[in-house]
Amino acid sequence: MSKKVITIDPVTRVEGHLKIKVELDKDNKVASANVTGNLYRDMENILKNRHPWDAIHITQRICGVCPVSHAIASVKANEQAMGFTPSEQAILRRTVIQSSNYMQDHILHFYHLNLMDYIVGPQMNPWTPGYSVDMRLSSTETERLINNYVEALQVRRQAQEMAAILAGRVPHVMSIAPGGVTMAPDADQISRMKDYLATVTSFINNKYLSDVELLARVYSDYFDIGKGPGNLLSYGVFDQPDGSTLFKQGIIKEGTSGSVDLDKIKEYVGYSYYSSPSGLNPAQGQTIPQYGKKDAYTWLKAPRYEGEVYEVGPLARMKINGDYAGGVSVMDRIKARALETKKIAEALKGWLNELAPGVNAYEKITTPPDAGMGIGLTDAPRGALGHWLTITAKKVTTYQVITPTCWNASPKDDSGIGGAMEQALIGTTVADPDQPVELLRIVHSFDPCTGCAVHVINPEKGVDKEFVIGYPNAVGVNG
Repeated sequence: MSKKVITIDPVTRVEGHLKIKVELDKDNKVASANVTGNLYRDMENILKNRHPWDAIHITQRICGVCPVSHAIASVKANEQAMGFTPSEQAILRRTVIQSSNYMQDHILHFYHLNLMDYIVGPQMNPWTPGYSVDMRLSSTETERLINNYVEALQVRRQAQEMAAILAGRVPHVMSIAPGGVTMAPDADQISRMKDYLATVTSFINNKYLSDVELLARVYSDYFDIGKGPGNLLSYGVFDQPDGSTLFKQGIIKEGTSGSVDLDKIKEYVGYSYYSSPSGLNPAQGQTIPQYGKKDAYTWLKAPRYEGEVYEVGPLARMKINGDYAGGVSVMDRIKARALETKKIAEALKGWLNELAPGVNAYEKITTPPDAGMGIGLTDAPRGALGHWLTITAKKVTTYQVITPTCWNASPKDDSGIGGAMEQALIGTTVADPDQPVELLRIVHSFDPCTGCAVHVINPEKGVDKEFVIGYPNAVGVNG
C-alpha cells in the first residue's frame, strides 16, 4: 500500500509563502515531514557595498509584522561596530516601541492567524472555504470569539498607534538610528501612549487571556501534540537602561538551563537552495543561491546551536525566564504567548512612567566607522533574531540575518535531522487526510513568518512575479 502524501501549499494565515509536505503511515500518523520556505530573501547580497546605516531600513522590509525588531537588531550591530553606547532614554524609547509592536503581534497571532483553526467563521470571504472538522466550541462560545476577533482589529491598531508616536510610523519605523532615537515625546504624547496602553491592557486581561483559557480547556489534548525537539533558545529582549533585559538570554537543553555562546551557532545548507559552504558561523556566513540543487527543498537555511535543533519564540522566553511551568506543545505555545503579552503590558506601564518629556535622546553621528564588526541580538515576537555585520571602507562587507522562522521552520541539517517544526509534525495522527487541521494547528502554533523575500522569481516559468491566492485546503492527497 502506497503512503498517503499531504501537501499544503501555500499555508495561509502566515506571513510569506510556506509549504508543508507530510507522509502518513497506514494509521494516518505523520511518518515524515518537509517544511518549505518558497521565497528567496536576498537581503544579505542587497546590502553589500551599501552604507551600513541603510541596513536599519532595508532589513525592516524582511517583514512588515515585526520590522521594529529588525531595526533594533540592525542598529545594535551598527552601534557595536562603531563602539557607541546609546543614552538611557534612547534605550528606554526603543524598548517602548518594541514592546508596543509585540502586543499587537501577539494579539494578531491568536485572533487572526490561529483562531480559525478551532472555530467555524462567518460563511463569507475571507473565512470561506475552510476546514470544518473537529470544531468543538458551542455556538455561543464561537460567537464570543468572533466578536473578540473583530474587536482585536481595533486593539491592534491602537497598539500600533502607540508605537508610531515614538517611531514616526509603523510599520517600518523611522526614528531608530545610530546615536539613539530621534523622536523626543512631549508630556501630551506620553499621556496619549498611556491612554492607548490602558485600552490594550484591558483587552488583554479581560478577553485575550480568558479566550485562550477557553481554547486550552476545550482542546486540552493539544497539550500533548506538536512537541518538537524540546530544546529552547532566546537572545533576550527589551533592553533596560541598567544593561539588563526584561527577558534574559539563555537556552534550555533537555530540561537544563544554560547560557548562549554565539560561537556555537552554525548554519547548514545541505537541504537548502544554496551552494554556499555549509556549517558556517553567521559571522563568516555566505549566501550563494542555487535553485534546483539536488535534494534541496527550501530557501531557508538550517541554523543549529552546538549541532542541535532549537525552538525559539514566546514559549522559549517564558520558560527560560521561569515565567511558564508548562511543557512544549501546540497549546503551551498559545498559552505562553498570551501570558507573555500580559507581562509585557505590565512592564510597559512602568517604562512609560520613566520617559522624560522633551529630553533629547539622539546624538548626531555623521559618518560610519572606516572598519568594524557588530552583532545585533534581540528577540522578535516569533523568537531569536540576530544580525551580523562587517564594515570595510565605510561600507557593508558582509551582512547575515538569522530570523526566528529560520530556527523554527528550518529544513534538515547536513546530518539529516529535521527542524523544530518538522519534528513537531512527525507522529501526529491525522483524523481526516482531506481536512488535515491537526497539521495547520501545529504549524500556526509556531507563528511562522517566511515573508523574508523582496524578490519573487520562478526560473521554471520564466516570470518575474507570481502571486498565489490560496485557502487552507489540502492538495495532492494520494491514496
